[in-house]
Amino acid sequence: MDWNRLIGPLLRMFLRTAVNKGIDHVARGGKTDAALSPEERKRARATREMAGRARKLSRIAGRFLR
Repeated sequence: MDWNRLIGPLLRMFLRTAVNKGIDHVARGGKTDAALSPEERKRARATREMAGRARKLSRIAGRFLR
C-alpha cells in the first residue's frame, strides 16, 4: 500500500482549509465580522474576491504549464 496516495489528498485538504482561513483572517485585519466597519467589510470582501481570482488564475496557468 502506498502511503503517499493516502496521506497526500488529506494533507492537501487541510492545507487548503488553512490557507483559506488565513486569507480571511488577513482580509479582516484580525477582527471579527461584527467589529468591522462598513468600509472594512467592503475591503475584506474585495480582498477575498481577489484571492479567489488569484487561485483561479493559478489553476489556469497550471493547465497551460503541464
